[in-house]
Amino acid sequence: MTVAAILVLLGLSGFFSGSETALTASSRAKLRARADRGDAGAQAALSVTEDSERLIGSILLGNNVVNILAASLATALFTRIFGSGGVALATLVMTLLVLIFSEVLPKTYAILAPEDLASRVARPVRALTVVIAPVVAVVRMIVRGILALFGLRSDSGDHVFSVQEEIAGALAIGHSSGTVQKEERDRLLGALDLGDRSVEEIMLHRSRIEMIDAELPTQEIIDRVLKSPHTRLPVYRGERENVIGVVHAKDLLRGVSRIVREAGEAGVEGFDVLSVSMPPYFVPETTPLDEQMREFLARRTHFALVVDEYGSLRGLITLEDILEEIVGEITDEHDTEAAQILTPNAAGDYLVEGAMTIRDLNRALDWALPDDEANTIAGLVIHMAQCIPTQGQVFSFHGYRFEVVSRRENRLTRLRIRPLGETPAQAMADQ
Repeated sequence: MTVAAILVLLGLSGFFSGSETALTASSRAKLRARADRGDAGAQAALSVTEDSERLIGSILLGNNVVNILAASLATALFTRIFGSGGVALATLVMTLLVLIFSEVLPKTYAILAPEDLASRVARPVRALTVVIAPVVAVVRMIVRGILALFGLRSDSGDHVFSVQEEIAGALAIGHSSGTVQKEERDRLLGALDLGDRSVEEIMLHRSRIEMIDAELPTQEIIDRVLKSPHTRLPVYRGERENVIGVVHAKDLLRGVSRIVREAGEAGVEGFDVLSVSMPPYFVPETTPLDEQMREFLARRTHFALVVDEYGSLRGLITLEDILEEIVGEITDEHDTEAAQILTPNAAGDYLVEGAMTIRDLNRALDWALPDDEANTIAGLVIHMAQCIPTQGQVFSFHGYRFEVVSRRENRLTRLRIRPLGETPAQAMADQ
């Protein structure tokens, strides 16, 4: 009878160990897919893992109770048979049995098929958590009290499962194993990161915006619009900060064509570009990219001017800029600036434009330069140097060597960068 009880307790211990591993290792995405197909077990598994602290507490409590009870029964049994020497023998035998049949075996099986096992054990585990909920609540209070003594807080509202972290981790593992290509990883991670990045990080700075002066002669405005690679151009009056409209090339040409038909070519001189301009759309520089993309789609527009907290013009952003954060550089036959190709020279240096964003460089070369204090490579060098470097100056920080190749006024236009300690052969092999 005692032997049978010990075997039952070992089986229960294996059940608890396997359930813990299955419920914590199973993918919530896969469980959700099963639940959507009508799998009640998967739905129960999703429900029981919502409160992870309560789940782990219940399983550990049950597991410890059956293990201690099994060890006590074994000790009593072996002492009755072998006398005082039975204590040591019972300890040895139970250690082996618990290790093999209650820990390693069930946990190994759970790792091999976590979603299958989680779906089967979820309902009995859920019933267990309800039954011993009062005991678990007391244990949780004691644990939180002890943690509070060390300045740590446990918030039951925090969820241990992060969808973004789970996807990012899976992509990192897939890329390292060769099953996910770098381009695919970058596209998916770019989509995940939109909510954590702001308009300011990817906008075109105001110094590089191509604008139209509303006071220019009509023919010169037409010539500038036709020569520009852009279809939308901001229109200002007086100073560049005073943007009063945005003209679309098609709208301008339609307006000019209508004037020519109605009043002939002589009527073009009196044409007002503002009559075909759209009102400017301003957005704060702190707007998250995912929110701005939704605004673009809702407004059915692709173009916005970026302002700071004082209302001063900072730059412009388009829907294409946001999409490029996901799919990479988008170019067409009218683009004047091709995507920069990063190839190391014989010394292992990469020649990069100062205006290149740190994020683009990190994505292209799998580097880890920080982008907390600056958005561009030039901005990072200026921030770390605490001055505007001169041509030829060399700096080393964050594990990389930076050399200022050229400077125009106060702007660093080109730099050479290479990881410290990397040989030219290693740099070439990375490409």
